[in-house]
Amino acid sequence: MEMMFKKLFEPGWIGNLRLKNRIIKAPQHTGLANPDGSVTDRMIRYYKEVTMGGVSMVIVEYAYIDNDASRASPCQLGISSMDHIPGLSLLAQTIQANGAKAAIQISHAGRQKFTLSKPIKAPSRVPWEEIYAAGCPPPDELTFEEICQIVKSFGEAAKRAKTADFDMVEIHACHGYLISNFLSPRTNKRTDWYGGSLENRMRFLLEVIEEIKCQVGQDYPISVRVSGTDYEPDGTTIEETIELCKRLEKMGVSVIHMSGGNHHQTIHEVSPMGMSLAHNVWAAEAVKKVLKIPVIASGSINLPDLAEKILSEGKGDFIGLGRPLWADPQWPLKAMEGRPEDIRPCIRCNDGCLARGDHQAKTIWCSVNVAICREDEFRITKAEKPKKVVIIGGGPAGMEAAIVCKLKGHHVTLYEKRELGGALIEASIPDFKAPDLKPLINFFRTQIKKLKIEVIKEEATPEKIKNGNFDVVIVASGATLSIPKDIQGITNANVTTALKVLNGDANVGQKVAVVGGGVVGTEVGLFLAEKGKEIIFVEMLDTFMNDITFDQKLVYEERFKKHNISIYTGKRLEAVTEKGIILVDRYGIRTEIQVDSVVLATGFKPNRDLIDALKDEPNLKVFDVGDCVKPRKIFDAIHEGHLVAKLLN
Repeated sequence: MEMMFKKLFEPGWIGNLRLKNRIIKAPQHTGLANPDGSVTDRMIRYYKEVTMGGVSMVIVEYAYIDNDASRASPCQLGISSMDHIPGLSLLAQTIQANGAKAAIQISHAGRQKFTLSKPIKAPSRVPWEEIYAAGCPPPDELTFEEICQIVKSFGEAAKRAKTADFDMVEIHACHGYLISNFLSPRTNKRTDWYGGSLENRMRFLLEVIEEIKCQVGQDYPISVRVSGTDYEPDGTTIEETIELCKRLEKMGVSVIHMSGGNHHQTIHEVSPMGMSLAHNVWAAEAVKKVLKIPVIASGSINLPDLAEKILSEGKGDFIGLGRPLWADPQWPLKAMEGRPEDIRPCIRCNDGCLARGDHQAKTIWCSVNVAICREDEFRITKAEKPKKVVIIGGGPAGMEAAIVCKLKGHHVTLYEKRELGGALIEASIPDFKAPDLKPLINFFRTQIKKLKIEVIKEEATPEKIKNGNFDVVIVASGATLSIPKDIQGITNANVTTALKVLNGDANVGQKVAVVGGGVVGTEVGLFLAEKGKEIIFVEMLDTFMNDITFDQKLVYEERFKKHNISIYTGKRLEAVTEKGIILVDRYGIRTEIQVDSVVLATGFKPNRDLIDALKDEPNLKVFDVGDCVKPRKIFDAIHEGHLVAKLLN
């Protein structure tokens, strides 16, 4: 069979290392280390799972280099002492034994210290604004002697990596940590020979590389991960990064690993929905044009066809995958076998991996992959006694439950009166969400078809379920838009709903009031704004964009700036007239606004009728999952559907 993705699966070289394909696991903090930074059995299992998925190299997550100020996160991996080497060696050997080269990233926190504890050291006393507001002290400016010691510590850490059998070491020089603090004029205000000109600002990194070379030898491969730009108005530019990479090549660095942004500009570092796919590949392309050493392109490269395109167009030599391998560790294997439709796609929601991870204070989760970092606990096994299971609702909760039940060997029937997808169908309509959510819908539909799950395209009734001789019913019937009844004029012809707008079932005028400032209201308003409509948001609460993750808010705020948007918070819709709307605040002050149309996005209420009708049925186990329990997010729907199905034995 002819290989579908030829470029992706060509062998390649990094220094003296031959890699079997072009797919590299990018380093990502997992929180799986012990409090002392040592390797845990769970970390070994996680990296074994990733390696068995077919990557050519695993770059293990950032490890702190000393016991002073380099540690950034709770339960971060350490490489600061000889005591770390036994566990690190076992980790490296596990990766190699499962068919990949093993590398490790070494790092110093700089001003980005998520533990919020002293000491915090940086080139200059310039705090990271958000973490300073959270109570983290500003960093202390490094002395000349301290800089020299950190350089030495990087070299010693690299030597430990080599001793621990890693094939390559990567220097973390991006994302707002110490080395990028030196490189960026925004965070480097020094007036000595480590600050000012680009030559001075890159001096620290060059000294680190020189020290590492002295410690490990000239032939040991070194990768440097850099940001093409930190996307700060007074930060690092791509022109400076190009000059830096030229110097790194002359010093004998084996590969450049290209990224972008920092934690202050997180939407450019870990790009969420609404940002472009392959968001930082432009920087990899710019650097690759002037270098002979290979370049790893990374960041929001979600599926194999995009990765293949990047390689074919010469924008990178290797592909670094982070979140996509959290969503599906078997991404490379499925691509190699010519079945990309079986890849469970990362949707860039940043919900499980970032928002619920509480800024790296918890072990990571993934919205679409319940088993991430819990591989053994969530491995699907056959049920002891197959059951006859009926699932009501073909949204993410119902589809996940159906797939898991079928894989466990149960007899599965799924009721869905329209197309499979549930609320994902409307959510995927806006252009700023379609590239991420449509692949997820397609994945679910494909798996249900391949598993030959019976889908009945009609509405389930209590009578049909009672007469079906089922052992188990899983109700995933979703939620219905809640329409307020006590508002004058709410049934006027100029009033419609968010779902009708998204489905193309409503014509709205030029000036539109969107009532509701939560997820649905925000997104339907942006959807209309990008079609040229003038939007007036109305929200009862004092805040706007409620229940939207921090980074997603940043994306929407940037997009709003391009359009005619007005926001009214702390105001309730009192009436709809033929000419517009009347709002009232908590003090009884009324505001009248002329609009052509009113779009309701006033929340959802769970569909509980079927649950209530079946809950007392003898010999029938009834479970409810997803929005019919409480309207929430994709994470909650998929996890609940998976967990209920997994427990059926």
